[in-house]
Amino acid sequence: MSASAPGLPVVTVSAGALQGTEADGIASFKGVPYAAPPVGPLRFAAPAPVEPWDGVRDATAYGPNPAKPLYAPPFDTMLSDPVIPGDDVLNLNVWTPAARVTGDDGAPLPVLVWIHGGAFRGGTGAVGTYDGSAFARDGVVCVTINYRLGMDGFGALPDAPHNRGLLDQLAALRWVRDEIAAFGGDPGRVTIAGESAGAMSVVTLLAADEARGLFHRAIAQSGAGHHVQSIESATRVAEELGRRLDVAPTAAGFAGVPVDAFIAAQLQLGTEVSTTDRLAWGDVGLDGMPYEPVVDGDLIPRRPVDALGGDAADDAPAVPLLIGTNAEEYRFWLVPLGILEHVTAETLPFAGDAYRLPAESAAVYADGPSAGDGLESLMTDWMFRIPAIRAAESRWGGPAPTWLYEFRWRSPSLDGQLGAAHAVEIAFAFDTTHVESGWGMIGPDAPQDLADEMHAAWVAFVVGGDPEWPAYEPDRRAVRVFGGAAGAGAVEDDPDGGRRALWDGLR
Repeated sequence: MSASAPGLPVVTVSAGALQGTEADGIASFKGVPYAAPPVGPLRFAAPAPVEPWDGVRDATAYGPNPAKPLYAPPFDTMLSDPVIPGDDVLNLNVWTPAARVTGDDGAPLPVLVWIHGGAFRGGTGAVGTYDGSAFARDGVVCVTINYRLGMDGFGALPDAPHNRGLLDQLAALRWVRDEIAAFGGDPGRVTIAGESAGAMSVVTLLAADEARGLFHRAIAQSGAGHHVQSIESATRVAEELGRRLDVAPTAAGFAGVPVDAFIAAQLQLGTEVSTTDRLAWGDVGLDGMPYEPVVDGDLIPRRPVDALGGDAADDAPAVPLLIGTNAEEYRFWLVPLGILEHVTAETLPFAGDAYRLPAESAAVYADGPSAGDGLESLMTDWMFRIPAIRAAESRWGGPAPTWLYEFRWRSPSLDGQLGAAHAVEIAFAFDTTHVESGWGMIGPDAPQDLADEMHAAWVAFVVGGDPEWPAYEPDRRAVRVFGGAAGAGAVEDDPDGGRRALWDGLR
């Protein structure tokens, strides 16, 4: 710790003073700890409070992130996922108008807290695409967070609390509640948002009693409330990992494994679960995520989607939800790996059977341009689109509305084959299409007008609780389309309703 540098913004929180940076009227504070480093006896424990510091803590650069595997080719050229070593991994980043930390006494601003994706085993809040400057420019204090990943964050271990990664997210939200006013934010107007595993986290928190009062709106991009696993499934994953490492499948056993070896073994097991042996692993294999949150009877008493409606909704807080998917989510996996072009007509009935879809229903997907496109649509529906719709349906008649969107802009990446794939929409929501580290997904010439449109809708929702299109209701099923042929502002009623109906009672 040291004295602050002249001209740089300084904010004081409960644990001490922070010095950030300022550019173009936006102040940022990075690597801010919200919990103690999860090392030694704290590694597999619930997050512990931050130790106060003396002097002024440097908050000008992103902090360390939890241990995770590197993306393998070709995904390493598509995605940015910085690796920053260090122990103090439970940290967050804040962007706010500089005037709010240099003497402006204006009204407190709404807050957006971003939970990154990465299949619960990768990702970080330090990705350039998640830069919150545009939100701060538009009057929203933006926060991005880290949380523990993989077995450290989500493994079911008999000598550790379950769902440690979610407990980290809750600790970050409590930090926001207690500290964000120092950055000009309003702790009474907090929106949580996330993509993929981050969106699944959002819906899980939406259904969790322990999270009540910590946020007031929610945005879920390409993730909903189906993606959790049973204690039995999570225990099986931990036991298999322990067998491969020749240690007891416990916190004490795994703590003795060198970190590099531990991450490598998790990556190998995860790859096998999600590719070569998916059916043998059941739903966790079909999800492709062996380190999902666990239905533990405590923080997660049942599937989040089942906790959003019915009797559970009677005393639920009024939290508006904005949720949606991309039109071609599964191209993210099928195209880079060269699978799409090798899919045959015989694949569709097999895939339908794996997803418990009758043969006559699976045959509907054969009407697309190719068998590969049919498989992609089927997998997108099962993994992403139908769960989003079910989350919206489960909230019908509840205390707050739900809005649905679909993102259809087709990325030119991978020779134009990536399309409207998973994660393509993120830079548009953040208005960071100019950030070069994200061009592997969207290219250097993404349409700014689409970023303006989508980002404005997100800001409207965070600020006013309404993204400014009709809510998703049973009489219409209105869906806002971003990047479609009809142009800006398009709303469609029940798009692909025939495909939606195929999954009634099944998903």
